This record gives sequence, C-alpha cells and structure tokens, in this order.
Amino acid sequence: MMAAEQPVNARLTGMETPQSGIKMVRYRLDVGCNHQVSSEELKRVLIEESGVDKNNINNINIQGDYTLVELPDEMPQDIFLHLKSVEIRQRKLDIRRVKARNKKRGRNQARGGKQRVRSSGNSGSDQIREG
Repeated sequence: MMAAEQPVNARLTGMETPQSGIKMVRYRLDVGCNHQVSSEELKRVLIEESGVDKNNINNINIQGDYTLVELPDEMPQDIFLHLKSVEIRQRKLDIRRVKARNKKRGRNQARGGKQRVRSSGNSGSDQIREG
C-alpha cells in the first residue's frame, strides 16, 4: 500500500503519515487540561525544546491529567531524555512512549479454552465443552 493510500487509523498504530512519509509514534505527556495547557502551548514547547518540525506534531489529544501526541519515531535519545524534564506551567512533561494496545477479546471468547455448560436436568452434573 502506498503511503498516500493509508487509512487515517494508520497513524495511530505507528505507521507513516501520508503527507510526510515519516513514521510516527504516540507519546504520553504528564500535563493536561487540568493544568490549563493548550495545544498551541504544547506545540511551541515541543518545537523549541526538541527541534521537531511543527508539521510533525500530530493528533494532540489533551485529557485531564495527561496529553497524547504523535511525534516522529526517529527522536534521538538525548532529546527524549531532555523532554522528560522540560516543564510547562511548573509541571514536568515526563514524556514516555505509549505501547500499541492489542485488540480486546470479544465477550463470548472463553479464556481457558473450556466452558462449563449446565445440563438442564437436576442431576447436578456439568458438562465440559471445548471452546
């Protein structure tokens, strides 16, 4: 699949962005709307402190106590460590990489591979069925 044909969700799984071809990774920052931080302020600090291009800061999702943001995968270790100690509104970013989640199992899937099935009689015995 060509980069320009990738679905929007491709960016959420650590794939290339269609416009730049750069692999993006999701990070968590320990600052959010409870700390009166804006996406513009976060972008400005990330640009100033890491040197990342403003067009390579994507999908800023500000929550109560944290923010999720996508940055290029090729971030040097020294810049990453520096961003851990950078502060916004007297609060450390404490940036860390977010691991991709596995899809949740459906509710009907058996965990152990076997399910107990109640028999309709009053014999009190259960049957074991392979799941």
